[in-house]
Amino acid sequence: MAIVLVVCFLSVGIQLVYILGIFSRTAFYTDPNERWSPEGVAFQPVGDGQPVDPPVSIIVCAWNELENLQTLLPLLDDQVYPTFEVLIMDDRSTDGTREFLEKAAERFEHVRFIRIDREHEHVTPKKYALTTGIRNAAYDIILLTDADCQPAGDYWLAGMVTQLDQPEKQIVLGFGPYKRRKKHGWINRLIRYETLFTAVQYFSMALAGWPYMGVGRNLMYRRKLFLDNKGFYSHIRVLGGDDDLFINEVATARNVAVSLHPATFTYSKPKETVAAWWHQKQRHLSVGKYYKTRNKIGLGMLSLSHVLSWLTGPVILGITTVQVLNTGFSELAGQTPGLLLLIASGLFMFRLLAFWGIVGRISYRLGHTVDWMAIPFLDLVMAVYYAVMGVVTLRPRNKNRRMTWK
Repeated sequence: MAIVLVVCFLSVGIQLVYILGIFSRTAFYTDPNERWSPEGVAFQPVGDGQPVDPPVSIIVCAWNELENLQTLLPLLDDQVYPTFEVLIMDDRSTDGTREFLEKAAERFEHVRFIRIDREHEHVTPKKYALTTGIRNAAYDIILLTDADCQPAGDYWLAGMVTQLDQPEKQIVLGFGPYKRRKKHGWINRLIRYETLFTAVQYFSMALAGWPYMGVGRNLMYRRKLFLDNKGFYSHIRVLGGDDDLFINEVATARNVAVSLHPATFTYSKPKETVAAWWHQKQRHLSVGKYYKTRNKIGLGMLSLSHVLSWLTGPVILGITTVQVLNTGFSELAGQTPGLLLLIASGLFMFRLLAFWGIVGRISYRLGHTVDWMAIPFLDLVMAVYYAVMGVVTLRPRNKNRRMTWK
């Protein structure tokens, strides 16, 4: 029991440091551009009538995404912004994407595309497509999203750009939640919550001065930053990581901004089965081993303390409850072992309530991603998820697997 108590105190203590010291930064963050709104956005001309708002290249990489592009391109072309382009990188699609893009380039004012006809041995397909797109982009500011995403509205681009109002800002981290799907029940709820909690971490760490990742569904950075750091060179053959590994490498406490306004979100179609989602998460988490050492330690402590809090806390809470019922609160508190049980139980409950309040507030800020009442249960589910994924990611993977997009 002494070991269980020690583990509980340590794990819950670490959790409270993250919840109160780091996650609360997102919960109570005051956006310097908080007065911006889609209804009130204005583009300011300078002397010669040209807008001061910097031109932007929106880049979308696509591999057999015809149906999604048919939905996405009108939404991107209708963005309310003075000067921008929509550059589609068609990577060897065989579903009619090329023919559609040829017509789309004539139909839509801002759309153009580049066709990639072959795979290159030295680099993964998406990284090659994205690198080619960035190098051939018309403008210096790059805004990324995926073909299966949809911006929240016509001011997505304008809202993201507002965060680059300071010269030192070179990266804007956006939020890319998944759509609600009632017919898919709990798996949809889990996917949305896992996405929310990931965002809680990368937004909060960035606001604390320790940025470590971004998500390519909604990410903006300056092309000069990409070129000056040789793009994806350090992880060019790693499957995935075109968003989080790049940001992990180049982000600093000064050059990162976050965008929490609901008008700047991009919404994606969630996976519909456990197997499809599980495969997706394995691919995403497999790149974590390439993070900077300090980030791996920090995230490891967060995940491990999360698991251990739920592993030890309910046990101690159950034992404490039984002893209170048998001996009474006063008698239990009068003994050192009993007092430690009461303190540990109280800390576990405080951690649960603090997490519920902080993450619930963030969920409300981020478009009410998940229902507030479901958060305690989903918090437990995430502890199980971390434990299982921790074991899975430690298993050796097939190094000869084919480099594919999905």
